[in-house]
Amino acid sequence: MSDDGARASTEANGTTAPKPPAGGLPLDSTLEAVLITLDRPTPAAKLAEALSAGGADPIEPDAIEAAADRLNAQYTKWKRAFRIERVGGGLRLMTLPDFAPAIACVRKSRDSGRLSRAALETLAIVAYRQPATRAELEAIRGVACGEVLRSLLDRKLLMIKGRAEELGRPMLYGTTKHFLDQFGLASLKDLPPSAEPEGARGCPRAVAPAEDETPATSAEPELKPLRTGVVQPEG
Repeated sequence: MSDDGARASTEANGTTAPKPPAGGLPLDSTLEAVLITLDRPTPAAKLAEALSAGGADPIEPDAIEAAADRLNAQYTKWKRAFRIERVGGGLRLMTLPDFAPAIACVRKSRDSGRLSRAALETLAIVAYRQPATRAELEAIRGVACGEVLRSLLDRKLLMIKGRAEELGRPMLYGTTKHFLDQFGLASLKDLPPSAEPEGARGCPRAVAPAEDETPATSAEPELKPLRTGVVQPEG
């Protein structure tokens, strides 16, 4: 459905057509153009605020969500290779998983962004048991996790959430918004069910605020998702 068709349909039903953002261009087309240029999920409220700047009328976040739904309906109808996904607390234009093999063949550099099996195992444990200490991770895996944790911090998949109120005050690790983005999750509630017994999962603990809860940074480039950003284990 075109933007003119969408307006005509809403007018026929007695509802208000979507207001154009600053510049007078159709909202659907404008949202599509903006999402194409963004490399990370962006909340609808932030998009609405940015697109309202300089316009006669403010754009509500609900209008952004509705525009995303109309665009997805068009993409499905015309069998496009992408759609707008709601991941990491925002909207992002992403390719469909069916096209991942073709994209992987073209992107020869993808191997540089792969996580080792040890890193994936450690990341999975933290995701389900967070916040978790290094000692807990090493007790579960049976091997030292220092280098793996540093690698995951450098990739911004993990962050230091604080310190445990126990002997030695060890650091507590948790996942980041970048983790949600890379694995195509809207929130941690979207993680697949764990086979681990409920009683074996991490228990609530007293947590002291970390001096710096921002993810560690590194000169290493960030992982680039093929579609949902799910990284493949080596081997």
